[in-house]
Amino acid sequence: MSFVPSRPVAYACLALSMSLVGSYVALSKPMAAAIPVFLLAWLRFGIGGLAMLHWLRRPAHEPAMTPRTRKLLFLESFLGNFLFSICMLFGVSLTSAVSAGVIMAAIPAVVALLSWAFLRERIAPRVWGAVGCAAAGIGLLALAKPEGHGAGEMAEGSRAWLGNLLVFAAVLCEAAYAVIGKTLTGALGPKRITALINLWGFALVTPFGLYAALSFDFGAVPSGIWLLLLFYSLAASVWTVASTTSTSSSPRSPPGNVSATTPKPASTGCSPPRKHAKNWPEPTRSTIRNHCAVVLAATTLRRRH
Repeated sequence: MSFVPSRPVAYACLALSMSLVGSYVALSKPMAAAIPVFLLAWLRFGIGGLAMLHWLRRPAHEPAMTPRTRKLLFLESFLGNFLFSICMLFGVSLTSAVSAGVIMAAIPAVVALLSWAFLRERIAPRVWGAVGCAAAGIGLLALAKPEGHGAGEMAEGSRAWLGNLLVFAAVLCEAAYAVIGKTLTGALGPKRITALINLWGFALVTPFGLYAALSFDFGAVPSGIWLLLLFYSLAASVWTVASTTSTSSSPRSPPGNVSATTPKPASTGCSPPRKHAKNWPEPTRSTIRNHCAVVLAATTLRRRH
């Protein structure tokens, strides 16, 4: 008999998942500076795939996949794994981790809209209030002025708009992933979904990863970056996805629009790695404090619902 998590356990898993995502989005900044993006994504899927090979086998009680399930699996991996990783890694390499965190606070609004449109889930007024608080962080970012005045920082700032746009594209991909995942958990177990979409992601990025690996000097990468890559791979491919899909598999799990209002970038915006933060162009400290307050307000609204 399979374990069905209660609603408190589902919320706890979801909160842990969002914290992990926030941490690895912030850590992707130094990794993307040391390793080419396509190679980084390929290594991430490869390491994650090795960690969950035993999840690929179909359980005896699980029915065979229908053609519709196969299509949804591919679509979820293409949007939520392949495109999300590429857009997020390229975007964070062009903008700051704090900016990426603020923009990713739009995930609740996008998931809520997609849940309403495709899953026909009702969106309560308090949920919209939490969504509004998260979206307000983007407005604060738009009004903020970067502190850097050097020529290098000015050049990087001129490309920040492209990075922000790519991060927002990652938001759209993540929102689609969340809605498709909610649909898939009725047909497959969460661990097998995790393993299958990771396998598809690895297959999609392999040609690009191999091409980047041919001319890359692996010996030039510091050992600390390899440790970050290991954490990133396990967090993004195993821990986060498994805990998120586990919440969706419970009959008492949070609805899709409710799950989305747990602010994914909380740790991204508030806790960038100090070792690398001095080299990143960040918004002003007051804007960071305001963003943290917005995230906390969104969390409070959600808890009262």
